[in-house]
Amino acid sequence: MTQNNSCSDQIAEPVTLSVIVPTFMEKDSIAELIPRLESSLKTLDFEVVIVDDASIDGTAEYAEDLNRSYSNIIVVRRGGKLGLSSAVLDGFKRSRAEVLAVMDADLQHPPELLPHMYAKIKEGYDLVVASRYVEGGRIQGWSLGRKVLSKGATMLAHLLLPETDKVSDIMSGFFMLKRDAINKVRLNPVGFKILLEIVVKGRYNSLAELPYTFTSRRSGKSNLSIKEVWDYLVHICRLL
Repeated sequence: MTQNNSCSDQIAEPVTLSVIVPTFMEKDSIAELIPRLESSLKTLDFEVVIVDDASIDGTAEYAEDLNRSYSNIIVVRRGGKLGLSSAVLDGFKRSRAEVLAVMDADLQHPPELLPHMYAKIKEGYDLVVASRYVEGGRIQGWSLGRKVLSKGATMLAHLLLPETDKVSDIMSGFFMLKRDAINKVRLNPVGFKILLEIVVKGRYNSLAELPYTFTSRRSGKSNLSIKEVWDYLVHICRLL
């Protein structure tokens, strides 16, 4: 586990939902994301845990400024670009709610879906995955090659790791779970696909998927690279 350098003061009030948002150079995105989270989750007591990997664009500072207005934002500063999966794990450690959500900061994951995911948790599901591949889900702005690569990675996981077959979009980075599903579970993910680790190792009894539209990034660039593909293959090998 990585060591956090600093974080904003913990919030005293109890919360029912913690939203974990890893960031790297996402100042412009969180300027829109935070108000949308506030609007979407206004009926819930929730916190937003921003886990920032030493962004030089002022992401962490901007999030701390926003907290002066909203008072429910925790900012975890890390000492370098240490990776999305470890950022999520650090976010889990800093969060306080018994229900945890994970989403990207880049606005490709619509925060408006979170109340529907939370409703599924309240129905009794332990893990809820936002899926691009169930009926009603879709992807905007991807090339054919990118779609084939994503589908191929999903098929590989389903073939080699039978536990993943219950999830149509095992590559999703947008999900919600009960903390009990990962309590006393040793999570050691590689790269970006922490959901893969949770689905294989987690302690959950029921899982639901909800469709959503995965949109194009408005700024910055995709994390997809040869290294990410390699990390994914290494991750699957570790889980076998």
